[in-house]
Amino acid sequence: MLHEMLKRPIGKSGVEASVVGLGTWAIGGWMWGGTDEAQSIDAIQAAVDEGITLIDTAPAYGQGLAEEIVGKALQGRRDRVVLATKCGLVWHTQKGNHFFDYDGHPVHRYLGKDGIIHEIEQSLKRLKTDYIDHYITHWQDPTTPVEETMEALELLKAQGKIRSIGASNTAVEDIVAYAKAGQLDAVQEEYSMVKRDIEDTLLPVCAKHRISALSYSSLALGLLSGKIGPDREFSGDDQRKDNPRFSMRNRQKVAALMTAITPVAEAHEATLAQTVIAWTVQQPGITFSLCGARNPKQARENAAAGRIRLQESDIATINEAAAKHLTNLDS
Repeated sequence: MLHEMLKRPIGKSGVEASVVGLGTWAIGGWMWGGTDEAQSIDAIQAAVDEGITLIDTAPAYGQGLAEEIVGKALQGRRDRVVLATKCGLVWHTQKGNHFFDYDGHPVHRYLGKDGIIHEIEQSLKRLKTDYIDHYITHWQDPTTPVEETMEALELLKAQGKIRSIGASNTAVEDIVAYAKAGQLDAVQEEYSMVKRDIEDTLLPVCAKHRISALSYSSLALGLLSGKIGPDREFSGDDQRKDNPRFSMRNRQKVAALMTAITPVAEAHEATLAQTVIAWTVQQPGITFSLCGARNPKQARENAAAGRIRLQESDIATINEAAAKHLTNLDS
């Protein structure tokens, strides 16, 4: 039986969103073998029409391309979504800390006040909107005090340009510093059945400060989708090609896990991917699950996961299978 889409608040902000969100990293094309704009727009619109209200993007996803595609897709639908984007990975300045090169040009981690003020205006333009519901520092900048970063974010909030504040790719000390400097509403971190370290590190701190947790890579770049078997090959700039997590040994172990949790999926008339997403948002401390989709079919499949309510016995079955099959994975 499918229920209504489950919604939860983002920290103490008063902003509420669907527990399943659409992540648009792949839509930017970079590190994902390119993108199809028309299909991406269809995917975003299908997600919204199926009840996903949380749309997550970032300037770094294709250097503005994902934001532009999201902006086009949300024309006429903007008031139906909680729009999240990010700041802190910059190529307009070389202040901060060099992070990587993109097409031969340096990208820096920079969260200085001037950088954030510049970035928000660029994002608003690309997204064709005058406010961002959830604004996130994408990667942390060791050269800028958190107090300066938070001062800029609080200013944008006072101006009505953002409604809530998030931080991504953080350490415990970052979260503590943010919470001390102002109101941090959410952290965004990698979390999945094959990567659960934040359960012992970040999540207890988040619970203490009433900070939500948005998990990304809930399907571990597709490894846990039930669709990447031992025979799948990756090519071009697909980041999974040389990723040890996608080793043959790992994929065999994941295949055994999928076989073990198939009865749970069948009991809920759900796909394996939907079952994994539903498990994710029912883990203690995990508030939202961001899932990528590159076409309408994937978007609709992900959305349905937010309407599944696993029983305690289902979660126990999945946990036992994970403990049995996902030990000593290559990573």
